[in-house]
Amino acid sequence: MQHLNKNRKLGRKKGPRKALLKSLVHNLITNKKIKTTEAKAKEMKPIIEKLITRAKKDNVANRRLIFQKLASVSDVKKMFEEIAPKYKERNGGYTRIIKTMLRKSDAAKMAIIEFV
Repeated sequence: MQHLNKNRKLGRKKGPRKALLKSLVHNLITNKKIKTTEAKAKEMKPIIEKLITRAKKDNVANRRLIFQKLASVSDVKKMFEEIAPKYKERNGGYTRIIKTMLRKSDAAKMAIIEFV
């Protein structure tokens, strides 16, 4: 039974799933907009939102916590210097998911996730 299991498995075990989401978050921070499946976009949205909320307050503790999640110094720097200051006055809702056409090969639901 799936009671109280809110996360999607995305057809992977825990380690590869975490690596996939970390990679998606890295690509979103780098490119500001990515195209992926709808399920992956919905799964990574709360992760990136929590990171931005934490990055709005710049201190050493928050930098270390975000570095644990991203493991890339350039991503952490970009998060604190470019992305978070843009959303100082905003209380959540930093990203949007736009549903697009089905993927041709396997008819998977596709979506674009981007910063607002």
